[in-house]
Amino acid sequence: MKAFYITASGRTETREVPKPETGNEEVLLKVRMVGYCGSDLNTYRGKNPMVSLPRIPGHEVSATIEKVGQNVPANFKTGMNVTLSPYTSCGKCPSCRNGRANACQFNQTMGVQRDGALTEFISVPWQKLYPSEKLSLRELALVEPLTVGFHASSRAQVSSGNTVAVFGCGAIGIGAISGSAWRNAKVIAIDIDDAKLDIARNAGASSTINSIRQNLHEELQKLTDGGPDVIIEAIGLPATFRAAVDEVAFSGRVVYIGYAKEPVSYETKLFVQKELDVRGSRNALPSDFSDVIKMLGQGTFPTERIITHTLPFSKAGEALELWDRNPSAVTKILIDFDK
Repeated sequence: MKAFYITASGRTETREVPKPETGNEEVLLKVRMVGYCGSDLNTYRGKNPMVSLPRIPGHEVSATIEKVGQNVPANFKTGMNVTLSPYTSCGKCPSCRNGRANACQFNQTMGVQRDGALTEFISVPWQKLYPSEKLSLRELALVEPLTVGFHASSRAQVSSGNTVAVFGCGAIGIGAISGSAWRNAKVIAIDIDDAKLDIARNAGASSTINSIRQNLHEELQKLTDGGPDVIIEAIGLPATFRAAVDEVAFSGRVVYIGYAKEPVSYETKLFVQKELDVRGSRNALPSDFSDVIKMLGQGTFPTERIITHTLPFSKAGEALELWDRNPSAVTKILIDFDK
């Protein structure tokens, strides 16, 4: 079968590899669609320190069950469409012992620390699968990236009546926006791209701020009574890391999804004066997958606006080149194995 590899910075190739074996607790999947993540782009650029090359990228998956192992529950059947959780967990580290396997100390994400899904078939443990008869293959491929933002909303303890500001309207930020709106919060989307801000409104934001053309502090003060209750940072820049602390309300909550590529300097008195809760958010839990599938099942999410490009498997390398050349034009790229 064919598998797509990133072999070095800016270099890719397709190779013939053996079809995977299927263990007793595993399911063989025919891969149908794979979404590119920002981590895949960083791998292509040679800027992902967690990846060793060559690597098969891809962990945003929609697939069809081809074969089931003998110990797989009967509700998983051949021909069923599924998505999957791409993470591993050791079950023994502090995070796992505390019921937060998403932050496992020894996690290995598909396409990052281990080979991913940009290949014709993959074999995965049945426990990682999330089936849906209602969602399309395109929607199933969006589930995992949206869960990351949904998990950030959960980490922020967003609830009805909260005002939540989200920095960044890429795929992860859109997940945080829709996840916060799912919890009946008032959501303010912040970006420098008007097209992405328009998508954010479709995804649940009630207000938007273009921080290039508008004064961020003044606009937030107009839209809130003393600042947002919650700020979720989904960009990963020192400036937005600091702005989250500066702009959140007293006794507010700040959640970081992205991480800055350089040290960040803070006015630390704000942590104390505001008595802030500052939290990280990593990956997602099973409850996040279930919530995203329910949300997408309502049919109101702007799926076709989020997916900006769909290319066949034969052009998987060209898709990365396109994204590398013009990142502002891309929200989500899907690689379609059926094309």
